[in-house]
Parts: sequence; structure tokens; C-alpha cells
Amino acid sequence: MRAYRSFGSLNAPESGGRWMQSILVNTFRDGLRKQDRRVEEVAVDDIEGFSLYRTIADEDPFPYSDSLHLDFLRSFGREDVHEVLMRMPDLYRAPLVLRYMQGFATKEIATMLDAPLGTVLARLHRGRKLFERELWAYARDTDLLQEGDSG
Repeated sequence: MRAYRSFGSLNAPESGGRWMQSILVNTFRDGLRKQDRRVEEVAVDDIEGFSLYRTIADEDPFPYSDSLHLDFLRSFGREDVHEVLMRMPDLYRAPLVLRYMQGFATKEIATMLDAPLGTVLARLHRGRKLFERELWAYARDTDLLQEGDSG
């Protein structure tokens, strides 16, 4: 409805997609504010020690592979990635989706989320680490590693 009401203010029709995405992000952000809830933050200590690459190498889910990391990542489908993202707190999911799925620049994300640039950079960093940890947990929970696991 916001886009429909503001359609007259769209100056360049070719930028309509980005304009619509900005409206959707703003609506999402406003919804979070209305809920007046505290977003779950993840402590740095909880995620900084985890390395997906090291964990894959240590656990060796795909024996005799020269490309362990890539083999692991190839085992995930689109639905799996979506499920992993949905497990993450909004605080980290929103910047990751805007940056890596929608292609927004970090400065644009900071503007859309009404957060300082440094805060967005920190959330992206923590979000990537949390995503890796959740990806591994999801693979374990759903037996995604069973096919390549020898024991």
C-alpha cells in the first residue's frame, strides 16, 4: 500500500525495483519497532571461535575429497539455505539478505536499517560467522552429511 500511495513520487521508472525493495525494508523495520521487542544478539565469543573450514577439515564429512569445503557447500539446496537463514535472529539475517541476496551496498543497508555503518559491518561479520555455524548445525540435524560420511 505504501508503494501504491507513493507511486507518484517515483522519478525514474528504471529504479522501481530498488525503490520497492527500500519500501519493503522500511516497512519491515517499522514493524520491528512497533513490536517493541528486544532483538536477540549473539555474543562475539559464541561465534568467533567457530570456523566452518576448520570444522569441515577436522570432521572430514567427505573422505578422499580434494575440495572438502566446496563439496560441503554443494550439498545444500535453496530450501536448505532459506531454512538456515530463518534460524538466525533478524538482527543478522536482514543485513545478510540485503547484501548477499539483494546486492545492496553496505552504505545503502546502513541507511535502510537506520544504523551506523560500523554497526552494519559488525552485523555482517557476525552474521556470516553465525550463518556458517548454523549451516553446520543444520547439516548435522538433517543428516545432510550422511551420504559422504564414512562413519
